[in-house]
Amino acid sequence: MIYLDYSATTPVSYEVLDTISKVTKEFIGNPNSLHALGLKSAQLLESATKQIADIFGISTNEIIYTSGATEANNMAIIGVAMAHHRKGKHIIVSKLEHPSIYAICEYLKSIGFEIDYVKNDNEGLIDFDDLKRLIRDDTILVSICAVNSETGVRQPLKMIRQIIKKENIATIFHSDMTQAIGKIAVNFHDVDLASMSAHKIFGPKGIGFLYKSNMIKIVPLIYGSGKVNELKPGTPPLPLIAALSKAIRLANDSLEKRERFINLLNNKIITALEQYPNIKINKTKYSIPQILNISIMNVMPETFIHIMDKHEIYLSTNTACSSGDISSSIMAIYNDIKRAKHTIRISLSYVTTTEEVNKFIEIFKEEYEKIMQVK
Repeated sequence: MIYLDYSATTPVSYEVLDTISKVTKEFIGNPNSLHALGLKSAQLLESATKQIADIFGISTNEIIYTSGATEANNMAIIGVAMAHHRKGKHIIVSKLEHPSIYAICEYLKSIGFEIDYVKNDNEGLIDFDDLKRLIRDDTILVSICAVNSETGVRQPLKMIRQIIKKENIATIFHSDMTQAIGKIAVNFHDVDLASMSAHKIFGPKGIGFLYKSNMIKIVPLIYGSGKVNELKPGTPPLPLIAALSKAIRLANDSLEKRERFINLLNNKIITALEQYPNIKINKTKYSIPQILNISIMNVMPETFIHIMDKHEIYLSTNTACSSGDISSSIMAIYNDIKRAKHTIRISLSYVTTTEEVNKFIEIFKEEYEKIMQVK
């Protein structure tokens, strides 16, 4: 098996699985309980949260555990909208977001909020002049992802924040950092709110968190009991939280060294595929190497993915959450509907081997040339 869909999800690492198993067996108490078992669990919860906070240089009370980035995105965007609607109902997002962001925006539009979509340049970077033009006195939120899930384009969050705050200091800045954390260095102080999921960094599915600066007010979407956090009531899923903490620690080891290795793999694939005139490489100078997007212009992506499936080589079309749709990200960068209909995403990891990439290239070329002969 050659797995090249790490941006959709990752397997759970053995170290993280071991953490889940141990915590499940040894920490049976509810962290909200006052007895000895509850206190033992509460201490582990505090320790796991502190480890995450220390890694990212934030406070423990700025971490809100969620079921993943989709819940965190909802909590951030709808939470801000509900908390600040009296100040304004204007929100700005990019054209390079995860589908969950657009679904949230559609809901907010249905209840009276106004959504504007900031332009980007042909390298995929946010158009700073357009962003300045769009920000108004009643703009309560801007949401721009750190790394695009289809093309890997990385946004300069610090610069974007400076533009936002200069135009309207009260405007809140949220970023979906799901495709950035564990791949590149991130700075949560470049934003007011940030979302992530554990299953993108060799952690379990069903856990993630929202970073919320202590300076920012949002309202809860869920109501209930539980003293850990008023924005996320209920019993904390301690085994998942401990696993998330372990996954974050492991993912942040040797980031630069891993990125250099993945870049070599990325370049190897590009060199092999760019010889074919009907294969377009959807990469800009701001794309991170873990995500490589291509368009096979004369083959439908689903067809080619199923062909590669037979060899136990696993790829995806655009994002897993919008599989089969036209790529909005490719449209935003290249303005080419055919290119956007024919995208395939190859996503690499530091656990991807050179041997796997060589085999992938060999089979890719073999199958693609068969198709070309038939056509």
